[in-house]
Amino acid sequence: MLTTTSVFLKTLIDAGITHAFCNWGSDHPAMLEELARLASTGEPSLKVITCPHESVALSAAQGYYQATRRIAAVLVHVDVGTQSLAGAVHNCARGRAPVLIYAGAAPFTDDGEIHGSRNEFIFWLQDAIDQPAIVRQYMRHTVQIHSGKNVSRVVHRALQFAQSEPQGPVYLWARREIMEEEMDEQTYAKSIVAHRWPSIQACPLPAAAATTIVEALASATCPVIITSNIGRNPASPSLLAELCDLLLVPVVASCPTAPVLPPDHIAFAGVTYGRPPPSPQPNPLELFNKADVILILDSDVPFAGSRVPEQARIFHIDVDPLKEGVGTFHAGAEIICRADSALALEQLVSHASQLPSEALPQSDARRATLENWRTRRMQALLAAEHLEAPSTNILSVPTVIRALKAAIPQPGHTLILNEGVSNYPLVWDHLSGFGARVITSGGSSLGWGLGASIGARLAAKPDDVELVVLVVGDGSFLFGIPAAAFWIAQNYDAPFLTVVLNNGGWRSPKLSMLGVHPSGHGSSAQNAALGVAFATDYSGIAAAAGNAWGKRVSLQAELDEAMAEAVKVVLSERRCAVIDCKLEGF
Repeated sequence: MLTTTSVFLKTLIDAGITHAFCNWGSDHPAMLEELARLASTGEPSLKVITCPHESVALSAAQGYYQATRRIAAVLVHVDVGTQSLAGAVHNCARGRAPVLIYAGAAPFTDDGEIHGSRNEFIFWLQDAIDQPAIVRQYMRHTVQIHSGKNVSRVVHRALQFAQSEPQGPVYLWARREIMEEEMDEQTYAKSIVAHRWPSIQACPLPAAAATTIVEALASATCPVIITSNIGRNPASPSLLAELCDLLLVPVVASCPTAPVLPPDHIAFAGVTYGRPPPSPQPNPLELFNKADVILILDSDVPFAGSRVPEQARIFHIDVDPLKEGVGTFHAGAEIICRADSALALEQLVSHASQLPSEALPQSDARRATLENWRTRRMQALLAAEHLEAPSTNILSVPTVIRALKAAIPQPGHTLILNEGVSNYPLVWDHLSGFGARVITSGGSSLGWGLGASIGARLAAKPDDVELVVLVVGDGSFLFGIPAAAFWIAQNYDAPFLTVVLNNGGWRSPKLSMLGVHPSGHGSSAQNAALGVAFATDYSGIAAAAGNAWGKRVSLQAELDEAMAEAVKVVLSERRCAVIDCKLEGF
């Protein structure tokens, strides 16, 4: 029997969706029946990835997109499954990751009037008054499926929203009887061609704005470019490099989600999350403090809480410059443009290359400034990676990242997911120039990394990505539902390396407290008394859930050998591996 569900799944397949991360429930009989029918007939079907927890499913779908720029589906059940998507919804929205989420809903009949009517006690409990309200403010689009007769249109319109900038997740839902509605062969065979539902074309800059911005950068005394997200578009970093080569402007990555410049580019001035880096590394915030011209390019947190001179000229280019999903945002820009970063950079490069020589900056002086900054920065990073604690020989984040880099055989074929949280900037800094692709969630909900690693591994082609590595804090590791994640990884042959930065608890909440109460009662309290200390066997959890290899390392002398063994396990044995790196406590 063909149903609304038959047309729904066919539409997903016709639209190019290949993977569905699923957590089944009592509202999905039509789904399971249709998947069985497709298997029996040999018709095209989705690759179903069974996920024992919904948040892992959505994080996996986000990681799948981040690795390939291809959209995946997530299928969950009723109100409770929607709620269990949890903070992964925030990450998809803030990370601008298009994902199609479908949730069933409780039946609306209870006496057998329609096929699929209520027949289990839970349907009375799960009949939420406004189910999509659970996630609506984070969605690009929410819509109810009312009939199989127009379900193709509903799906394609949702995908149109998801894949138009600013991209993000969409939420579709339907009552059980609707998905069980019988369809005839003619309705099933009819499909709406996907190219008739294109995403909105990217916007360029107004020509006058491009001219003004280039001339301001060229004539400035202390210009700086701030960006976070241009690396989401693979074409943008190389274009930014061209602009910097012409104008010799330093670039600061403020709370980045992907690399913003090619490895080792002279203009890269470092990463900031609003706190000064370890001395003697030069502080990117210094560039903000003395800047006279600032170009903000695709950044949700451009100044990370720091102040810039009131007289500075600020220009802001973004696909969502008003941050419409955020309560408060203001950059103080004189020109704000809604534009695609790659198109905007093409225009800026074109204008810069046409400037007369007398309008170009004094290249020797600017280049010397950039080279001096880069030399100081790289020397400080290198010294930190090889610094041994004189008495304890204990691990640090720089020494852990050094060992990881040494163990990776092909950086250019490696994808590293950074969920170091309180150690975000250190991980970014010590991976800069390495050549591996690095991504973060783009949001602030912890637990993205384990699921995203699965999605990235499933999506990546072997000749493109050989190794997927997650660098994760101990708290974020637990938020990632490791029992579910490592089971999925083993069950679907998606091995990855996890490097746990184990500092003995939740460091970030304590840092937040100290930022507000630097000398208060809590500043001298023990971590256990504050409720931020914990310890567990992280590799043991992974081994129990998914037969992962694991090892805890506490001393630098053990680190290189253990890291090399872990990489070998992932690549040769195709098993997940977990290195639990015991850092100095906080």
